[in-house]
Amino acid sequence: MAGMPERRQVAVFGAGYIGLVTGACLAELGHQVLVRDIDPEKIRLLRSGEVPIYEPGLGDMIAQNKERLTFTLDAQEALDGSEIAYVCVDTPPSASGDADLSRVWSVVRSLEGTSHLRAVVMKSTVPVGTGSRVRAALDAAGLRDVGYAANPEFTAEGTAVRDFLHPDRIVVGASDEATARLISELHEGVVGPVVVMDVRSAEMVKLASNALLATKISFINEIATLCEKTGADVEEVAQAVGLDHRLGRHFLRAGIGWGGSCFPKDSEALRQLASNTGYHLQLLSAVVEVNNVQKRRAIQKLKEELGSLVGARVALLGLTFKPGTDDMREAPSTVLAARLLAEGAEVSCWDPMARPAETEPWTSTSRYATPEEAVEHADAAIVVTEWPQLEEVYWAGVVRSMRRPVLFDGRNLFDPAAMRALGFTYLSVGRP
Repeated sequence: MAGMPERRQVAVFGAGYIGLVTGACLAELGHQVLVRDIDPEKIRLLRSGEVPIYEPGLGDMIAQNKERLTFTLDAQEALDGSEIAYVCVDTPPSASGDADLSRVWSVVRSLEGTSHLRAVVMKSTVPVGTGSRVRAALDAAGLRDVGYAANPEFTAEGTAVRDFLHPDRIVVGASDEATARLISELHEGVVGPVVVMDVRSAEMVKLASNALLATKISFINEIATLCEKTGADVEEVAQAVGLDHRLGRHFLRAGIGWGGSCFPKDSEALRQLASNTGYHLQLLSAVVEVNNVQKRRAIQKLKEELGSLVGARVALLGLTFKPGTDDMREAPSTVLAARLLAEGAEVSCWDPMARPAETEPWTSTSRYATPEEAVEHADAAIVVTEWPQLEEVYWAGVVRSMRRPVLFDGRNLFDPAAMRALGFTYLSVGRP
């Protein structure tokens, strides 16, 4: 256990991915943490020792620090005696495309009248300039002596606990040195450099980081399409490009596009932010468009191979937007399932962790417990998520169980020659 100069009491608002990871990791660092959420069922589960989301290592960390972790529905209970309040609530896109900050403002209003509070920390992803508005609201509520900081998160689902405790950097945006020092000290024991800056720059760092990562994925997918037309192999190209120390290999993997809770939302938020200032982000608009088209290209490839999808049975292997999580937000599988159904196909699905909503397109699909069951009697299968379980499948048996052994590998998980040798009509992304 890492030692702290002084143990703090921290209130964390929001028990989603970011709030739970933040709360658990701060407790791991030795702080007393109270996590507040408005969902009674979520709080009930957490109090009983169950974690309502799947995140490797999170359940164990919460259990190990249960003496320092409290879960509550009551905002005042969370704030009573707390020195620092973390805002970790959702900021989904509104009808206008701007971030919906209603949950943020709900938290800010609940702070009025607190006596021990020394700082409010924004962990939620918010538009640049939000900090100035929150600062004004705190002043109006008589909380002029309470500091404000932007402390954006850079955790990835599936590795969130590790990312918090061993980050590339800890960004602290604060308007005064005392608040910056307080939040920096709160992270003592975390292995990573602290970068202090102004609030607006810290707000921009999160949006810019995710936009750049999304750009790298869309770029390599554009190159993959060109490789298909010229006979080049995008895997070979990406490997050599990534060896350039100026570029790096991360996020240079061709596939059926990005999804999740961050890239789509943050890319759109940055575009909207630019639009509100009268500026059009042409590059980022192209990045989003490439990603939208990439998901649909998989359907087009199947149509070219099968002739028609009417009456065809197509299996989706993997539903979550990435392996190691149960998150279905903006997952490519949703677009694929909807497009297949619209084309008249029958859709079967497998995923070890996904919990699709009881809405379309999922109410019109069939779920199976294993990949083998999902692809039985199928005309085609699509590898949507690169779950490691797929590498353990006995594909020589699968090829015999399918009506037409067409396999579209949307994550370039398998060796083309090996799969074709088994008898598959094997399609992938950017490989000849």
